[in-house]
Amino acid sequence: MNCSKLIFVFLFFCIGCISFAQNAHVKGIILDSENRPVSDVNISSSGKVAQTNSDGFFEIDVPSNKKVSLIFTHISLKMISLTVNLKPNETFVFNPVMNNTAEQMGEVFVSSTNKKRVQGIVTIDAATIRKIPGANAGIENILKTLPGVNSNNELSTQYAVRGGNYDENLVYVNEIEVYRPFLIRSGQQEGLSFTNTGLVQNVDFSAGGFQAKFGDKLSSVLDITYRKPTEFGASLEASLLGGSVSVDAVSKNKKWSAVTGVRYRNNSLLVNSQDTQTNYTPTFVDVQTNLNYDISEKWQMSFLGNISQNKYLYQPLTRETKFGTIDQPMALAVYYEGREKDQYDTYFWALKTTYKVSPSFTLKVIGSLFHTKEKEHFDILAQYRLGNVNSDGTTDVDDVDFSRGIGSQLNHARNDLDALIANAEIKGFKEWRNSQLEFGIKYTRESIRDRVVEWEVIDSAGFSINPPIIILPQNNQPNEPYTGPLLPYQDVRAINFNTINRFSGYAQWNQKAEIGTTQIWYNFGARFQSWNVTGALEEGKNQIVFSPRAQFALKPDWDTDMVFRLSGGLYHQPPFYRELRDLNGVVDPNVKAQESVHIVLSNDYSFKIWNRPFKWVTEIYYKSLSDVNVYSIDNVRIRYVANNNAKAYAQGLDFRLNGEFVPGTESWISFGYLKTEENYEGKGYIARPTDQRLKFAMLFQDYMPNIPSVKLYLNLVYNTGLPGGAPSYSDPYLYQNRLNDYRRADIGFAKVFVDSSTKIAKTNWLKNFKELSVGVEIFNIFNNQNAITNTWVRDVYSKNQYAIPNYMTSRVFNVKLNARL
Repeated sequence: MNCSKLIFVFLFFCIGCISFAQNAHVKGIILDSENRPVSDVNISSSGKVAQTNSDGFFEIDVPSNKKVSLIFTHISLKMISLTVNLKPNETFVFNPVMNNTAEQMGEVFVSSTNKKRVQGIVTIDAATIRKIPGANAGIENILKTLPGVNSNNELSTQYAVRGGNYDENLVYVNEIEVYRPFLIRSGQQEGLSFTNTGLVQNVDFSAGGFQAKFGDKLSSVLDITYRKPTEFGASLEASLLGGSVSVDAVSKNKKWSAVTGVRYRNNSLLVNSQDTQTNYTPTFVDVQTNLNYDISEKWQMSFLGNISQNKYLYQPLTRETKFGTIDQPMALAVYYEGREKDQYDTYFWALKTTYKVSPSFTLKVIGSLFHTKEKEHFDILAQYRLGNVNSDGTTDVDDVDFSRGIGSQLNHARNDLDALIANAEIKGFKEWRNSQLEFGIKYTRESIRDRVVEWEVIDSAGFSINPPIIILPQNNQPNEPYTGPLLPYQDVRAINFNTINRFSGYAQWNQKAEIGTTQIWYNFGARFQSWNVTGALEEGKNQIVFSPRAQFALKPDWDTDMVFRLSGGLYHQPPFYRELRDLNGVVDPNVKAQESVHIVLSNDYSFKIWNRPFKWVTEIYYKSLSDVNVYSIDNVRIRYVANNNAKAYAQGLDFRLNGEFVPGTESWISFGYLKTEENYEGKGYIARPTDQRLKFAMLFQDYMPNIPSVKLYLNLVYNTGLPGGAPSYSDPYLYQNRLNDYRRADIGFAKVFVDSSTKIAKTNWLKNFKELSVGVEIFNIFNNQNAITNTWVRDVYSKNQYAIPNYMTSRVFNVKLNARL
């Protein structure tokens, strides 16, 4: 499908939409004079009444096309009145500050649409994140149900966005960039994501075309904000996969507040469902805290800290995998010796101070330090037997007609990495009546100490297999003696001590205006980054890139509530350490930044069905990439060629329908089409490793009508197969294989004893709980066999190689408890 066809499809879905309601919506968060959320505020308008929850949030429907007054009252704060005149289905966001000194009155004749809607940002509810089941539940589990976001590995928190890879995504927590591990090669080694969902307040996600204030990556931005508590609270989550505890604390004078969480995870339940039988002893533990101190009304300070330890002890014992066809069933039996012992220790500290110079001018100073110590040591001998299963229907791999292949494989690694990354940043925000100026400058220093020692020896039918990329004397064993050297099949050895210094900055202008009765918003900005790599064998040159970006949004004066957006720009991704290291472990300090011209055209349509809110979002995108650093993916490990000898493109179309399919709950359906190809050294275009052509996902929440306290949560994903599974040494221009489609459905059932809508008698033992539920989860309910990679085994008779799929997890049952005080 070429770009013109994509535009035609986009226009087809945007034309002919009609309005389903004549109401408008007012929502927001109410704060007090110390910027704390205010609960139990009563909002009344035209006979309708709403109330703020514990987070200060409210939402109320009001009649459209006429003046309507809203009254905000609280038992200890002064009243606020607001007059609005909104269009059908328009959403007005109002975030007032209530105080106890004076009443406030205001009138809005032409309201503004939600800022995040104009920017094309998807906001994910924190409560939904905690409820939806998944083998690796959390924010990333929800992201994988969004259009354009792909992952074929339920054990991993990594995700690819619109043809990019795992290294092309920005992740911020409280405006501070966080990093993914360096040496992780499989999902079951990861353990815990950095983000603790028990501490989260807001989650925003952009799949492309984001503003200049965000950093230098090619694909996406995940912007997370931890909550600032206003009262004491605690929460507990426990399951067969681990548990977490979080505590909210506030000082008596309300100046100090803190939210702290401790998490533990054990993946044994999932790993033991795979084909390989193991002695598996993982320990994934972390502690996070977010401290806040209000020095004055103008000056606040906060501290974000994290300490995590990931110990991974893995001793494979045996493996039995059946494959082939009905006519020719085959089986692979593997017997292991040895073990893998990995450890990943991470320490993260960040200090942020915010000073309000004036009501319209704010300055922020942010400093952070990230330290990771990673160790990956293993010696594993695998002895395999490949054969045909007996024709009498026997499926025991030890009972075969004859063996097609026997052999062994010895893998060795002694990989160690120590990385220290320091950041210092100044940011500013200046606001006028209808416009804002944002700017910032940042210095980053990355110190990397890395040792790579890994090799692989393959023996087939008693004879060592020579490396495929080195020309050696012909091996005609056993007919003729072999006189050449005995070399490992793969051998990588390197020691690198590198330092990368970076200076970056941005400035952007936001403006709202009107052309007649049509509202428009636009954003213009630019980034720059200069960097230099030292410590390599070759002297590193100083490099600099400049990235202009823009967004334009338009809301016509129609009865239907529609917003059209056009965004894009020139995006760069200066290389991180992993992108500088080639397949032999050697660092090239002069690898250039990858460059992408990115254009996104989208339509956001809000409407009502069954008198409930819905939204249909359509996005078409195109990326033209140059100076591409090609790579291969094995499970979640990315290995770069470390040059810029390729160009590529990505194009696609995303749809998302979300709303209240069931009253009071948000669900959505996503569909995405993607095509991405690369041209390496002029050899022609072939599919990139992340070329996931079709994607369908559904996140659905429901409850039993007669027993509304019994909830159902469904998480369903279908992805077409990725280019992958070929031998790591193979030339993709000569041989490129695709894995089978990825199909997975996770479902959860919960009995809710207490939530925000439950009325509990004062004498009931449940009165101390804000939330309490017990549930059962079924992962991979249909028991689909999804392969993440292939193991290649030689047939000594036909000299063929067989791709043996490495399957992910099968059906697993889990029990879960949630409690919040």
